[in-house]
Amino acid sequence: MTERMGFFTDTSVCIGCKACEVACKEWNDVPDDGFVFRATSYDNTGSLGANTWRHVAFIEQPRRTPPREEWTGAEGGEGQDGRDGREGHDGIEGWLMSSDVCKHCTHAACLDVCPTGALFRTEFDTVVVQADVCNGCGYCVPACPYGVIDRRERDGRAFKCTMCYDRQLGGLEPACAKACPTDSIQFGPLDELRVRAEERVERLRREGRPEARLYGASPDDGVGGDGAFFLLLDEPETYGLPPDPVVTTRDLPAMWRWAGGAALSLAGAVTVSFLSTRRGPVPSPAGARRGWWR
Repeated sequence: MTERMGFFTDTSVCIGCKACEVACKEWNDVPDDGFVFRATSYDNTGSLGANTWRHVAFIEQPRRTPPREEWTGAEGGEGQDGRDGREGHDGIEGWLMSSDVCKHCTHAACLDVCPTGALFRTEFDTVVVQADVCNGCGYCVPACPYGVIDRRERDGRAFKCTMCYDRQLGGLEPACAKACPTDSIQFGPLDELRVRAEERVERLRREGRPEARLYGASPDDGVGGDGAFFLLLDEPETYGLPPDPVVTTRDLPAMWRWAGGAALSLAGAVTVSFLSTRRGPVPSPAGARRGWWR
C-alpha cells in the first residue's frame, strides 16, 4: 500500500506571491478565471472553483483603537488625541495570507454522491475527478463541506485540485509545492507532515504566537482528517473555513435503511390489499351454510 500523501500549508510564512496559483494553472492547463476585481480585496481570484484549484487569500486585519482607559491622560471626555473613547477600527493592522486548496478528505462526500465514478480515490489516498467520465450532474458541488468543487460554465463538468496526480505517478511533487518560494506549501507523507506541523505550532507559541493552531490535521474531526491541512494564525472563519466541518453524507446509511424499511412496509401493505380484493369478503359460518358467496 502506497503511503498517504498530502499538503501541509503553513500560512505563517506565506507571502501572497501567488506562485502556487500560477504553477497550478500552467501545469494542469487550468483556464483563465476572469480575474474579476471584486472591490473587496486585492485578491483577484476570489475563491476556489473549477478554474482556480489553488487560491491565495489576502485577508485584511483591521487595527482596533484601544479602550479609553488605555490612553494616556484619557480620564473622562475625550483622550488627548481627540478620540471619543470608544473602541473601533482604525486602519489596517496587517495581512493574513493563505493558500487554500481541496482538502482531499478522509471521508469524502463527493465520492459518495458521484453516480458515474468520475470521482475516485487514488493509490496516494487523494481524491481526483476524471473529467472524461464526469456527466456534469453537479451532485458533488453541494456535497463538499468546504465548497471547493465546482462546475465549469463552459461545459458543466466538475473540476478541482488533483494534487498533481500525474506528477506523483512520476515521483514528482505537485507544481504548487515546487513553486512555493517560502515552503509555505509542503508536500509529503501525511503522517510525517502532521508531526512537522505540531512542532511548528509549538515553536510559534514559544515565540509569542499563542493563536497558532492546526486546521484539518486531526483524524477525529467531522471528515476524518484532511489530506491537505493548515497552520492558521486566527480563527478558521477568518480564512473562510468552516469551524467544524462534517461529511455531508454521514446520515446516508441510516436514511437508506429507513427508506428500505418504508418501501418493504408499503409493498407488504399493497400485497395484502391486492389479495384481499381478489378473494372478496370472508363469509361468516351462517353464510357459508347457505352458500351465499357462490
